[in-house]
Amino acid sequence: MSEERRDPVEEAVAQWHAHGWEGGERLRAALSIIRVEELIRAASTEVLRPLQLSYARHELLSLLYFSSRGELPLGKLSERLMVHPASVTTTVDSLVKLGFVERVPHPTDRRGTLARITPAGRERIEASTPELVKRRFGLDALSEDEARTLTELLRKVRAHRGDF
Repeated sequence: MSEERRDPVEEAVAQWHAHGWEGGERLRAALSIIRVEELIRAASTEVLRPLQLSYARHELLSLLYFSSRGELPLGKLSERLMVHPASVTTTVDSLVKLGFVERVPHPTDRRGTLARITPAGRERIEASTPELVKRRFGLDALSEDEARTLTELLRKVRAHRGDF
């Protein structure tokens, strides 16, 4: 006998309402966003893991790939990825070990270091990106119009929270 799976978001909202608390619709939306983010990362991991990439590694390599010179200061990577500098250092270290990135001295700042994408790193981005596109970045349940609408709604939240 198979048991029907319950939606954990709806369960949480039901408990919320059972305790008489307000804001259930926003809780439902927030939990849904968090859960979908987890599902998107899981879908991406299926594509990236065989290529020795994680979501964080792919994001960092993409930034370097799209940069005009294929290199950026670690501080700039931290800023653009919106993560702590220590996280960037860890990710760069792992990419260096794999041969996808190299560390080079900053040309004008003796204290600074640049991360530079290697030819092997470029190959990984060029191999992984079409696969992510084919999987529609884990959002294959949405039409293009629905994805656009979702983006507009989330952009409104991001702007209100001072994200940009």
